[in-house]
Amino acid sequence: MVPFIALIGGFAALRLLGLAGVDMLDGWQPALRGALALMLVFTGVPHFLPSWRRDFVAMIPPVFPRPALLVTLTGVLELAGAAGLLLAPIAPYAAVGLALLMIAMFPANVSAARRGLTLAGKPVTPLPARTALQVLLVAAAVAAAV
Repeated sequence: MVPFIALIGGFAALRLLGLAGVDMLDGWQPALRGALALMLVFTGVPHFLPSWRRDFVAMIPPVFPRPALLVTLTGVLELAGAAGLLLAPIAPYAAVGLALLMIAMFPANVSAARRGLTLAGKPVTPLPARTALQVLLVAAAVAAAV
């Protein structure tokens, strides 16, 4: 649930900063983009930490070749997307790309839940909660794009 907490908590904190007079955060969309970027740092960095990386590799459905490469690619894309969200001219494109990436990564979450895998020693989020979270994340990315 770290992604959910980072997104909601980050949005609330950044929106409050905007309301307190930080011009660049004065609006729901800049706060949302910042919160998404924060969430993506929390989810992207572990792709490169050995213990987490092993778990992410295990999450990739067996039908996909080179799971370690896919984990590296998704980690790079998450971090690049986070940076893109913070650059106003490209933020809408980054947000659309991230929405598509989240949709593309969802089968790994489904596979992990169905196979009862763990992530950092804890069971992965059950499929109903993960599906709801994924819908929220994709919706947030789409909202950040418009």
